Amino acid sequence: QVQVVESGGGLVQPGGSLRLSCTASGFTFSSYRMSWYRQAPGKERELVASITKDGRTTSYADSLKGRFTISRDNAKNTVYLQMNSLKPEDTAVYYCRALWVKDYWGQGTQVTVSS
Repeated sequence: QVQVVESGGGLVQPGGSLRLSCTASGFTFSSYRMSWYRQAPGKERELVASITKDGRTTSYADSLKGRFTISRDNAKNTVYLQMNSLKPEDTAVYYCRALWVKDYWGQGTQVTVSS
């Protein structure tokens, strides 16, 4: 059974940091490109960051470069999103996606940036 489970969301003050985790099972994690997306209320889902299956290449939304870092640990079947200098506009549900021969999504984790 395929599972993609995000964790680490929560309430954080502006300027703070969070690290999201996404742990997968039921498929060959190391063969999949992994990505983080987010969806704010009333907005479309947008790509935040991606990482290749071997972790060597990453890409980011232009507006997030320098604040967010994606990484992965294939031994733990986990991908991470380190988010620094958070702003209220980063408030969204953050989703993890695994893409290769199949397309798997997690249920999302809420991140709220507010004082």
